[in-house]
Amino acid sequence: MIQDDWNRILDQLGNDDCTPFLGAGVCGASLPPSRELSRRLAEKYRYPFPDAGDLIQVTQYLAIMRFSNDAIYTKKVVCQELATMAGEPPDFSDPLEPHAALAELPISIFLTTNYDDFLVQALRHAGKDPQIALYPWNSSIRSDNGPFARSSGWNPRPEKPLVYHLHGTLAEPASIVVTEDDYLEFGASLIRHRTWLPPSIQKALTTKSLLFLGYRLRDSTFRLMFRQLLSAVPEINRRTHLSVQLQPSDDDVAAELEELTIRYLTQFYHQWRIDIYWGRLNDFMQELRRQMG
Repeated sequence: MIQDDWNRILDQLGNDDCTPFLGAGVCGASLPPSRELSRRLAEKYRYPFPDAGDLIQVTQYLAIMRFSNDAIYTKKVVCQELATMAGEPPDFSDPLEPHAALAELPISIFLTTNYDDFLVQALRHAGKDPQIALYPWNSSIRSDNGPFARSSGWNPRPEKPLVYHLHGTLAEPASIVVTEDDYLEFGASLIRHRTWLPPSIQKALTTKSLLFLGYRLRDSTFRLMFRQLLSAVPEINRRTHLSVQLQPSDDDVAAELEELTIRYLTQFYHQWRIDIYWGRLNDFMQELRRQMG
């Protein structure tokens, strides 16, 4: 990134003009990657197909073939396996830990597709009073959950920020988006019921830049999720966004294909106004700290 880009992102983060959007990669060693979780479930339940690292397909198979179409039980199994495989929680006293670094910024809204509560813990560690809400993509989730149950006009503030879970939480297994059917239902609900997104969330998506952390842009799940959001809220493209991405060589791409991969992904995401910072998340957080002085 050139210095002008750093100046822009610093100004946006310092003035609540940026909405961090967190994916699984921010959890580091605390939670297993989806591919690892998927392979564990595939082995445990004898998944018969070659795509054992695809969590969406593996959980869809489990729900239909192993658990008698019981989607809720499938979600509970996923949550239990995540708990079993979890490592040590993040160190929120580490200034480079992504959740901790974000928690110190004057941000009023955080979006996440993660199921964990690490960001909430980090915000509390920073002396803030975070509120939690879930996108009501299925009938088990109240449309006025979280702080919106107390006041439909409630608006988050940096000292009392909102952590908005689009794909559910571990605390409520029925709320998580994990199977192929879940993703289809999630996308359909966004398109048909845009008003289920609270006004403050729509504003965060349409009037502020988004900072994507912890996503792999080559993953079809990210593309699917962003396309679904873009279909429901096309105004997302009003602003320019930023995604932190591993160098292809650090992401299982052969060295001879690295330049082509960078060129392709840069061009592909340019259509969605997503710029890319090529580097490890820790490198980005370190440089962000340095730029902030």
